[in-house]
Amino acid sequence: MSLKHILPGRLGFGTAPLGNMFRAIPDEEARATVEAAWDHGIRFYDTAPFYGAGLAEERLGEVLAGKPRDEYVLSTKVGRVVLDEHETDVPDFGEKGGLFEHGNPNKILHEWTAEATERSIEGSLKRLGTDRLDIVWVHDIAQDFHGDAWLGKFEEARTGAFRVLSRLRDEGVIKAWGLGVNKTEPIELTLALDEPQPDGFLLAGRYTLLDHGHALNRLLPVAQEQGVDMVVGGPYSSGILAGGTHFEYQQAPAEIIERVGKLRALVAKHGVSIKAAALQFSLAHPASAAVIPGATRPSRIAEDTAALNETVPAAFWTELRAAGLVSPAAPLPDNA
Repeated sequence: MSLKHILPGRLGFGTAPLGNMFRAIPDEEARATVEAAWDHGIRFYDTAPFYGAGLAEERLGEVLAGKPRDEYVLSTKVGRVVLDEHETDVPDFGEKGGLFEHGNPNKILHEWTAEATERSIEGSLKRLGTDRLDIVWVHDIAQDFHGDAWLGKFEEARTGAFRVLSRLRDEGVIKAWGLGVNKTEPIELTLALDEPQPDGFLLAGRYTLLDHGHALNRLLPVAQEQGVDMVVGGPYSSGILAGGTHFEYQQAPAEIIERVGKLRALVAKHGVSIKAAALQFSLAHPASAAVIPGATRPSRIAEDTAALNETVPAAFWTELRAAGLVSPAAPLPDNA
């Protein structure tokens, strides 16, 4: 089923920050942020076991337990199983290492087999306090694997997670499944398969103002041809586009800081917010079904909602393209 027919709106809430990403967030602040998302009309919530070793799911579930289940869409991920035992060594999460150092202390197993997929779903349902999931993403198949090594993990997912999720979709247990990754290659490979086809994908950080070339030129034409929709994760590129200092989960390099400076000068010239430019750019592509910025403060939710509805003049988009700050082939909002 098309994600556009499942999702209740174009703005969702990404809960990675609720797993204590980058900093330890007080429980009351996390709860208030989820409540703010609900109060602002957001009805699509995305989470994952990886976010703080289950912490984000627990915090999200605590708030959503008091909401009517039929009124929101919930997605989580498989590929990382949260274990009961605690971590004693520093876990190796590659480029995401240290991202959730303030999360739960539980060990995390990286596995995309059929058995691990079922265990992961069972664990997520328990932490979320719900009886069903709407969308399940296969998380980070290519993460932490380089060269040919990750192809073995992809095969594990193809014969394991893909087939389990396809069966659950066909049985009506879930509404849709796809990949949740921050690289385009595993999605491209999946779309080339003759068997289990995803309904969509969550692409984090690869269709933003700062990085969209590979997705635009290679992935999205194929996705559109197959009717596969995209949810845009990380529209602020790990926070650098929203006033933060991180890009790709690390401190932003000089060239990215310089590029953001040019973007900020342009939005200031036209009197628009950089969040509005970021969200509306990511949503302008015909394959985009929704965008899911993350937040840890209620005020950020209000900013995101306002940014989505902000009027951005056509002159801004024209100058953005003329300045070479976006690809000349990138679709722009209708008023551009």
